[in-house]
Amino acid sequence: MSKLPVPEEVQEAIRTLIHWAGDDPSREGLLETPSRVARAWKEYCQGYDDDPGSHLAKVFHEVGGYNEIVLLKDIPFQSHCEHHMAPIIGKASIAYLPRDHVVGISKLARVLNGYARRLQVQERLTAEVAQCIWDHLSPEGVAVIIEAQHGCMTGRGVRTTGVAMTTSRMMGAFLDDESSRKEVLSLMGY
Repeated sequence: MSKLPVPEEVQEAIRTLIHWAGDDPSREGLLETPSRVARAWKEYCQGYDDDPGSHLAKVFHEVGGYNEIVLLKDIPFQSHCEHHMAPIIGKASIAYLPRDHVVGISKLARVLNGYARRLQVQERLTAEVAQCIWDHLSPEGVAVIIEAQHGCMTGRGVRTTGVAMTTSRMMGAFLDDESSRKEVLSLMGY
């Protein structure tokens, strides 16, 4: 990412923002800031260049008849709010109930990051992760719970720290079957 050329109009837009915020974009400490900020944002938003579903293409059928919950818990992620472009920092728990195959567990984290590395709202992020797993793995059920703190609430506006927002999406057995729902929520720690 560091070698990525930054178009002059992007750097100028950042200089304008620095000036509008009240600083001098031509002072020594800010001279290279426009190109650094542009490259950082290209990295923050690299999910636009990712097809999260592609990470679920390779599955494993030889699982010894395993047909219980698969859960990856407390996956850390960072995103940015589409309303203020402020950081969203949180963790996700992703579970699915396989039919006849499983996927490598790191792939669940890759799906999360593929969507998180875009401008987001947490509700949509939760839904996109769940839908992607549902569409590509065809499991009996999918459960996604995301807890995150939002910089647009902690660093501006109400300026309240230590507050986490929780969103969930349940599909299939985790939505329709109360015992399956209770089991996955218990495994997730809820």
